Amino acid sequence: MLSRALIRAPLRAGNPAARQILLRRNYASQAGSTFTKEREAVKAHAAQSSELWRKLSLYVAIPALILSSINAYNLWNEHWEHESHLPPQEERPQYPYLNIRVKRFPWGDGDKTLFWNDNVNYKKSDE
Repeated sequence: MLSRALIRAPLRAGNPAARQILLRRNYASQAGSTFTKEREAVKAHAAQSSELWRKLSLYVAIPALILSSINAYNLWNEHWEHESHLPPQEERPQYPYLNIRVKRFPWGDGDKTLFWNDNVNYKKSDE
């Protein structure tokens, strides 16, 4: 403990020459080790990879999203155009396997599913 305090005393005193001697890297080469070269290679690879994914995101993914959105919009409009030619929902047949209710739902009037849409879904009322 005392020897460590004696060695560090010049550092605390602020003597630059003593500080230079004590802070010298005795076991490190000046030319660079394989570790530092490997770290630089990893940094370069990371920079290249991030640049690749940035370009893919900007020049491939975003245009693909735009094109698929246009396609979905066109399909949506075609679907509703086709739907307008069908007979009204009241005139469509009700098959026995449609709208089976074993017990009431805990929301609404208890007869409609959670995602029921009155414009699309139809259930003939009991007459």
